[in-house]
Amino acid sequence: MARKVILDVDPGIDDAVALCMALSDPRLEVLAVTAVGGNCSPAQATRNVQAIIEELDPPRWPRLGAASAPDDGLPVDGRHLCGVDGLGGADFDVAELHHLHPSEKVICDQVRAAGEGAVTIITLGPLTNIARAFQRDPELPSLVGQVVMMGGSVTGSGNITPAAEFNIYCDPRCARAVFRSHSTKTLIPLDVTNRIVLSYDLLGRLPDQSTKVGRFLRKLLPPAFRNYRQQFGLEGIHVHDTVALTAVTHPELFTTEEMAGDVETSGELTTGMTIFDRRRVPAWRHNMEVAVDMRADQVIDAILRSLTGVGSG
Repeated sequence: MARKVILDVDPGIDDAVALCMALSDPRLEVLAVTAVGGNCSPAQATRNVQAIIEELDPPRWPRLGAASAPDDGLPVDGRHLCGVDGLGGADFDVAELHHLHPSEKVICDQVRAAGEGAVTIITLGPLTNIARAFQRDPELPSLVGQVVMMGGSVTGSGNITPAAEFNIYCDPRCARAVFRSHSTKTLIPLDVTNRIVLSYDLLGRLPDQSTKVGRFLRKLLPPAFRNYRQQFGLEGIHVHDTVALTAVTHPELFTTEEMAGDVETSGELTTGMTIFDRRRVPAWRHNMEVAVDMRADQVIDAILRSLTGVGSG
């Protein structure tokens, strides 16, 4: 029986790749794809979600949710890696829908409709929508089966500031609210996702241009490789969100530990930092599982098998 999931995304090239995998994976039933501002503005994120779904045209279209601005605005975006439109300047055509419900409403509706414990929410962007959904429906944290979050860092090394990971930094107050909620949570942090780099030869293994997915990925991925080479001197790309999705589809490849985590919301140098009480006698209660290790070679293999075998037509 397929696992019911909601994907909360801020596309973003990496998010788009994860969506390709999720929408074609028979182990997943994607109930909804909800947009959140992060890699690009809320309006652009909403447009990108619509464009991705239209390009991939899955047999069963998920519900779509529209992003709205976080309360404190977006302090940063990911255009240096994802291009001006978040999708590498691919400029996909889209028949924009003008009556989309807000993402937090779609999340609440889908979780309620599916029943207690039935839905896994996979968050690949800032946690704005999840915090708002939990505020909108205070029972929701206990109704969600699991929240799997890509974000944060256990060791304290960030990727947008010296201390903070991008997704958490974009909306630290909402991240703190989700961390402190009574939901069942799993965090996939940078400590794990940074270990995966996909090399340029991936492009030669993608489905060909005769397939929807092949056309989509071949337009989407080359700008990502170019930007990583220009920004970091890397001959490959990190795929943090894709690794997080793989933790849902292949949990046996990941090792997790129970931890007590929180988010710094006001530090001069540490805003957005994820803090874990790892003292010998901790004062905080454990509130999530955190991925601490993985079988990296097998995770890469699972990603490549998924990307090279998805959709046709």
